[in-house]
Order: sequence, then structure tokens, then C-alpha cells
Amino acid sequence: MSSVFQTYFQLGFFHIFNLQAYDHLVFLLALCAPYVLSDWRRVVALVTSFTVGHSITLALATLNVVQYNPALIEKLIPVTILITCLVNIVKAGRANTRPIVAPTRREPLVLTLPNLLAASFGLIHGLGFSSYLRELLGQQSKPVLELLSFNLGVEIGQLLIVGLILLLGFLVLRGFDAVRRDWVLITSGAALGIALVLLIG
Repeated sequence: MSSVFQTYFQLGFFHIFNLQAYDHLVFLLALCAPYVLSDWRRVVALVTSFTVGHSITLALATLNVVQYNPALIEKLIPVTILITCLVNIVKAGRANTRPIVAPTRREPLVLTLPNLLAASFGLIHGLGFSSYLRELLGQQSKPVLELLSFNLGVEIGQLLIVGLILLLGFLVLRGFDAVRRDWVLITSGAALGIALVLLIG
């Protein structure tokens, strides 16, 4: 059992780093673009919300509970990136014109609109993951342990990636004395450009 867990954990971990799945990496870039290193708790909640979403549809599709059109999912994944980037760009523009007001209360960490959006988009990305996992599983009827370990591997891989993104942002903002708004616009713009290429191609 432990060898099965380790095998599928590693498959999930390394799948998120696979360049053939770079659309998921671009989504993570867009998802984390508005945040800085000090926001790490909020980012962990955001990425975990995304994982919850894609874990649901990954399980349902792998167990053949739901059917889907792979070609449609391939088009919807870049749409999730586009929407995320546009939200980032709009918020960055508003932040530049909004007056500075002292916060009156602490914002929630889990039940937030960004987390809900990430979980919703995760439902789409989970269907994208399922094709790969079903190829690995073959004809297994109830691969519960495999699903659990694969999802955990993906989650740890995602957290490592967003940690690197936050660290890169920290170095750019501190090392080059860059403006946070410019960082959000540049990273979101780059992700948006890649999403357009994926959508058109």
C-alpha cells in the first residue's frame, strides 16, 4: 500500500512540473500574480481551494461518474486563465486610483470570492488531469488510494511552484525596487498572452 501511495504521489508531484501540462503552471502564475510573499497564508488557502475543485472532478471523471468532451476542456482551461488575468488587471487598475483607507476589520482567509473562483476553475482543470490519470490506472474500478496520493502530490507540487513565484516576486520587488502594480500587470499580461495562444491554437 505504501509503495502505491508513494508511486502515485510522485506521479502527481511531477505531473504538475511537466511542460506538457504548462497550461496549469500558467494558471498558477495568474492565480498568484496579485500576491506577495507576506500573503503566503492567503495564497495557500487559494491554491488549496483550487485543489479541492480539481480533486472533485478528477475523482468523478476517473471513476467514470461524469463524462466530458476533452476538446472542450482543452479550450476552457485557457479561458480560466484569461478570466483570472483580466480580474487581476482590473483590480490592479482600481488599486491605482482608490484612496488609501485604513482597514476596519480583518478579511476572511477561507470563505473569499477569489477562493470560490479558484475552486470553480479547479473543476475544469480536474477534468484536464483525469485523462492523464486514467491512462496510468488502466482498468482499475475503485482507485481510491491512487486518487488520494495523486491529488496530494499535485497539491505539494503546486505549493512549491507558487512558493517559487512568490519568492521571484519578492526578489523583483525588493531587488529592482519595482512597483507591485507593475508586477501584477506584467505577470498577468504574460499569462494572458499564453492563454490566447492556447485558445487560438
